[in-house]
Amino acid sequence: LSGLDPAQPYFQNTPIEVRLDKSDAEFVDVIHTDSAPTIPELGFGIRSAIGHLDFYPNGGEQMPGCGKNPLSQIVDIDGIWEGTRDFVACNHLRSYKYYSDSIIFPDGFLGYSCTSYDAFLTEGCFPCPQEGCPNMGHFADKFKGKFKNSFLKLYLNTGEAKDFALWRYKVTVTLSGKRKVRGYANIALYGSDGNTRQHQIVKGTLQPDNTYTSFIDAEINVGTVTKVKFLWNNNWINPTLPKLGATTITVQSGEN
Repeated sequence: LSGLDPAQPYFQNTPIEVRLDKSDAEFVDVIHTDSAPTIPELGFGIRSAIGHLDFYPNGGEQMPGCGKNPLSQIVDIDGIWEGTRDFVACNHLRSYKYYSDSIIFPDGFLGYSCTSYDAFLTEGCFPCPQEGCPNMGHFADKFKGKFKNSFLKLYLNTGEAKDFALWRYKVTVTLSGKRKVRGYANIALYGSDGNTRQHQIVKGTLQPDNTYTSFIDAEINVGTVTKVKFLWNNNWINPTLPKLGATTITVQSGEN
């Protein structure tokens, strides 16, 4: 059974006979996309972990792309009816859209086992363990029987719009140069299966010989990394023409 943001009002904290529960089937996976409190935030989805695998994309409360202004959502590219529904319950309806996308991207939507979304944003829940990470959505049942905990909370990020699947990489960069500057550094990944756009890894003071670590949620699975493009920029025109480079760049795929 796959629960697509099961309802919170009238169901949260009720007996298992009333709501969805992992005892309802041999394998129950749940996608939580609107689990903020009903009052005052009007969250429609249940917050509790109730399945064998519980996925909390983007933390499970506020989905990227759902904070658009109301007019742009109602006059949606998918039509006025779709846009109106998104305006009323955008976070809630993301669950079925993620599920639909998961059919097209069987290697996407990897969920990382974590105690919280804040922990997911650190290095503590990366990379996937030896048994791998479950895929949120249609292929979650590939993980059936592999879990040891009574329940498993899984976290991941998604895109703002279709295609929603993202692939997580950890990037560590050691800078080179003669003096520190203020600005930002971007990297793009090139691989056997495609290339990513530029992703910002650090902003602020760029100090030569310092090492900076960041996570990238890339819009494509690049496969085997063949090249990394490093670009930096300072925030204003500097007549001294400072130079900055990268001594080393390490890229780690979350999947393997």
